Amino acid sequence: MSQDDPRTQDRILFQLKTRGPQTAAEVGARLEMTSAGARQHLVKLEAAGLVESDNQREGRGRPRKYWRLTPRGHERFPDRHSDLTLDLLRSMHEVFGERGLETLIEHRERAAIADYLTAVGTEGSLRQRLASLARLRSREGYMASVLKRADGFLLIENHCPICAAAAACQGLCRSELAVFRAVLGPDVVIERVDHILAGARRCAYRVTPVR
Repeated sequence: MSQDDPRTQDRILFQLKTRGPQTAAEVGARLEMTSAGARQHLVKLEAAGLVESDNQREGRGRPRKYWRLTPRGHERFPDRHSDLTLDLLRSMHEVFGERGLETLIEHRERAAIADYLTAVGTEGSLRQRLASLARLRSREGYMASVLKRADGFLLIENHCPICAAAAACQGLCRSELAVFRAVLGPDVVIERVDHILAGARRCAYRVTPVR
């Protein structure tokens, strides 16, 4: 990869978005660049207000500098149609009240369960169904992936394309957890362990088979 490639900085931002804080050496290794080349880009991104860094001590030796996205950097991964969505939510609340808004969320939840069940199905292993769910969510803009754990799996969503709406109407987040539970069935326990609205860099769900 050429260090003059105009897409390089976007790829660095994507790496930090999907993998979290990293050193310049780690960024460089993933993008087939030298540490020095990655650091030059990171410094430029820092000057633009898109990334920031801090030093972390790991055992003995010198601290290592880790780079992460700033709030402005996260904004490079847009919230789809956020202004229109917020307007609609405000209007719904004003016209129909809290119960009307809950009815809307419940309708959306039922529709999502039906669509996801059709695509994911009830056959196949839990890993296969989670992989199908992650692909669906990625197509919807959530940058989803599945990580195997000793006790089950972690469903990770590195981006929330409806974050502004979810911040204004947190019933949407509650509803999404209910959708996952309905789609994956009663044989698994699903817990949200990271939440963007609580300050985490991502949303993540621990998925554990019932033994």
